[in-house]
Amino acid sequence: MTEQTTENAYLGGRVRIKQPSKGYRAGVDPVLLAAAIEASSGQTALELGTGVGTAALCLAARVPGIQLHGVEIQPAYASLARENATLNDADFSVFEADLTNLPQDLKQRRFDHVFANPPYFDRNTGNAATDAGREQAMGEDTPLKTWLEVAVKRVQPKGYVTFIHRAERLGDLLRNMPTAMGSLQVQPFVPRPGRDANLVLVRARHSGRAPLRLHAPIQLHSGQTHEKDAEDYTDRIKSVLRDGNSLGFPA
Repeated sequence: MTEQTTENAYLGGRVRIKQPSKGYRAGVDPVLLAAAIEASSGQTALELGTGVGTAALCLAARVPGIQLHGVEIQPAYASLARENATLNDADFSVFEADLTNLPQDLKQRRFDHVFANPPYFDRNTGNAATDAGREQAMGEDTPLKTWLEVAVKRVQPKGYVTFIHRAERLGDLLRNMPTAMGSLQVQPFVPRPGRDANLVLVRARHSGRAPLRLHAPIQLHSGQTHEKDAEDYTDRIKSVLRDGNSLGFPA
């Protein structure tokens, strides 16, 4: 990896992540995604589009003994994800591949959990980023429907698929969810009191039969506005971002 990188701390320093100093850099979204996965020691999990491995490694820090795999199409990011796995002493194997053409080793396996933080923006309605790595991470090239189909093929019966996405893509997530999945749950996030949701977590269970649950929104920031040069996350979100706690997304 010749591109300049920085090393950043997540979960109050429990997780250290090397990532490009320019281009796509992980924020809070992959941490929230990891915190929503109710996994246990001995289970297996696959992350599609793992980037530098932030979500997977945050999950590994919270659930010792989980076996993780990741798929990343960009060689530089996949290389950094492997470095980060070593840096954090995690059982995390990273495959450099397009999710539409997975390695045979992954095609022959099914997992307890499959999760993803797919590119957010439909490039049919927006402008491309100037940095190639950021554009690949943020601009939707592979349709969201394909992400869901691949995820469902790789999850085992009674296993869970969990995605985090922009709130405006909720309709696409629900409409394109394969029929094998049920027991859907939607967790919205609002930035501040009285604001519209800007993020959603969607979780579904293979062969699940429970009705759809739309949870009360979780507020990310305290107060109506950002009034000082400091973090203003709510206590619940700080416990996730700093202490590595579960989000408490009900099973």
